[in-house]
Amino acid sequence: MKRFIIALLLGMSVLACEPKLKSEKPDNLIPKDKMTEVLYDMFVVNAAKGINRRKLELEGLNPEQYILQKHNIDSVQFAKSNDYYAYDIEAYSGIIETVKKRLTIEKERFEAIGKEEENKKKRKLDSLKKLKLKDEHKKEPVKNRASNRPKSN
Repeated sequence: MKRFIIALLLGMSVLACEPKLKSEKPDNLIPKDKMTEVLYDMFVVNAAKGINRRKLELEGLNPEQYILQKHNIDSVQFAKSNDYYAYDIEAYSGIIETVKKRLTIEKERFEAIGKEEENKKKRKLDSLKKLKLKDEHKKEPVKNRASNRPKSN
């Protein structure tokens, strides 16, 4: 146990002495606005992938590769640009905040659409119920008239 603790402390001290390496600005750095778009698409696809993962796998789709192709970038360019922006915490935070705001707006928009569709469905069902009640009401007096007639001898 003592050896483990000593090895752990020695390893941590060696790693702590390692200089921080800042990623150099890549020649083909993805601009912030495009990086925001790419990350937005990645967030959306990852959320969808969590829900419909099996369906995507059955279709043989690779969502991440599709997004990179959509934005005309390759995985190395994305990785280097992502590393570069991730080192600059303020810039990366700004990109992520923009993505979060857009996701929130889209979520609210889709929730509003879902609520409106639900209201339309409810109004349709209510209309059908009213029609059914009207129809039953029209039929009811006919039954009552027949039962109210005097019996002939």
